[in-house]
Amino acid sequence: MSEPAATAPEARPLLGMGLSALEQWAKEHGQAAFRGRQLHDWIYAKGARSLEAVSVLPKAFRDHLAAHPPAGALDWMGRSRELHRSIASDGTTKLLLGTHEGLSIETVGIPAEGRLTVCVSSQVGCPMACRFCATGKGGLQRSLSVHEIVDQVLSVREAMDQRPSHVVFMGMGEPLLNIEAVLAAIDCLCTDLGMAQRQITVSTVGVPRTLPRLAELALERLGRAQFTLAVSLHAPDQALREELIPTAHAYPIEALLEDCRRYVAITGRRVSFEYILLGGLNDQPRHAAALAQLLRGFQSHVNLIAYNPIAEEEFKRPTPKAVEAFRRALQDRHVAVSVRASRGLDADAACGQLRRRLEGSLQPAGPGA
Repeated sequence: MSEPAATAPEARPLLGMGLSALEQWAKEHGQAAFRGRQLHDWIYAKGARSLEAVSVLPKAFRDHLAAHPPAGALDWMGRSRELHRSIASDGTTKLLLGTHEGLSIETVGIPAEGRLTVCVSSQVGCPMACRFCATGKGGLQRSLSVHEIVDQVLSVREAMDQRPSHVVFMGMGEPLLNIEAVLAAIDCLCTDLGMAQRQITVSTVGVPRTLPRLAELALERLGRAQFTLAVSLHAPDQALREELIPTAHAYPIEALLEDCRRYVAITGRRVSFEYILLGGLNDQPRHAAALAQLLRGFQSHVNLIAYNPIAEEEFKRPTPKAVEAFRRALQDRHVAVSVRASRGLDADAACGQLRRRLEGSLQPAGPGA
């Protein structure tokens, strides 16, 4: 074996690196390029949780690396530790994962016939302060790195013993406040885990002047922008939207829609609008009519979501009758619309609930856990 380099030229976790990057990393550390190919297989196909588990690597090399871990991760592999697992009666599985500095991340595996969707987080906490969201109650702690995002998909794959078919960036955080890491994670999921961009959705509540940038960066970094963009509206007018999403005061709904149109023009992809139905607040026929008027002539699709109650707010879940009436009102006005099925209601379904309920009561498991 060649003598390992005294210091790593780039001390970052291996998870998130592609094949060519791993080959280059191996050579920079005094190894042959094929060691990088071996690492790629062990990281993405085998899901190795620690470098020690990669038995094909020379032990002296592993020992040297163990003595010089990268910053921002538990070890060179870049995996998180599972702190808690909550399984609902419908099979929906929520994981609480621990970072290197003791923060916790929520991710959810949602099984359905012939598919497994992973709902991933892009930040620890969230600065957007949406009133109906448990995550926003605690504010933002930090954005996640690429390896921490990709790790969520691998962790759900392990926990549910099933290959994920879809990924949605609808967990903790605002993806457009972490664009670089989100796009790098999408690249990794597609290139290294074999997913297709069309199987990935990026959800945003809206950040001023970022949608056109997202479109341009996606074309630059990914070569194309085929993932689905889902914009959270939750109201058909600015006043109600500000009541539900305090940060919306800095981003008028007309400006948000104009940025959505620019996104469509740059990418050629339609936008999906998410609308959480809150019983008696934004789920009435007049709201549906106003929403249809707002989106008139727009290349879009509306996804209706029944509210999942959280302890800190007194919003009510809409009745099935109200949900169906809202859907029908949009459909009658020629708006493409669907209703998202509620999953995991008996297992802290709303994003951020599990983390807030268990915050401070869990400690990370040992290495490789």
